[in-house]
Amino acid sequence: MPHLHMEYTANLPELNADVALIRLNNALVASGQFAAEFDIKSRAVKVETFKVGTAMAERAFVHVKLALLSGRSGQIKKQLSDSLLAVLQDLCQWPTGVEVQLAVEILDIDRESYVKTAINH
Repeated sequence: MPHLHMEYTANLPELNADVALIRLNNALVASGQFAAEFDIKSRAVKVETFKVGTAMAERAFVHVKLALLSGRSGQIKKQLSDSLLAVLQDLCQWPTGVEVQLAVEILDIDRESYVKTAINH
């Protein structure tokens, strides 16, 4: 725990997903909210087909969803979302003439029903 999902539009050529994920993971570790760095699982999906609004303007987005075990306060969730948004803002050179929207969403995972195991070979 946690699980981080990043979706980003294909018209952001300077965005390096590998770099983005390690920087986002580092921000989560720095928060002090997670027991071990190896508990953080992150993934990125490049969205090839998308629309932002209805205008014909060139637009793009990066959306991060962070799923956490339930029980954290609203203040802690806000601190996490603010720190992740700061990472997104500084990820790359954003393309000129493209309106880019950056967003972070925090989701609760039911603590009582969440299970996991690790397989070591």
